[in-house]
Amino acid sequence: MTDASARSQESSLRQLLAPVVEEAGLFLEDVRLARAGKYTTLRVVVDLPDGPGDLDLDALGEATRAISEAVDDADPVAGQYTLEVSTPGAERELRTPRHFRRAVGHRAVITTASDAQEQTLEGEVAGADEDTVTLTVDDAPRTIALADVTAARMVVRM
Repeated sequence: MTDASARSQESSLRQLLAPVVEEAGLFLEDVRLARAGKYTTLRVVVDLPDGPGDLDLDALGEATRAISEAVDDADPVAGQYTLEVSTPGAERELRTPRHFRRAVGHRAVITTASDAQEQTLEGEVAGADEDTVTLTVDDAPRTIALADVTAARMVVRM
């Protein structure tokens, strides 16, 4: 399978699975096909649609069953495949306003670049909207323009 055909197939799978995942009350974060020899793995990443909160195992299980049924019925993956359905994980990358809203209440590391100066901040995400994220650093809120964010991810500290 070439990169172009894999991307085309992933796009078709997104179109197939987005309404299935949405009906399960979740958001389709990503779809990837990985090929190793004659084996194919279909990786589907789902998350809550928006805002803070955690995705529970029951909701993930229901989504997995619905995704499996949709893929079995449509049969878009040639030959045998393994289906993996998961969440973005505890230390996920934050790229979109939705990602930052999902991170509210969690710790994050955010790197910014404005005026040719790079700065890395770590703190708790206190709020986010379409244009900004507010990070509490050393008990002080810092509002950051999303346009200035060059890298961001949630972090887990023990």
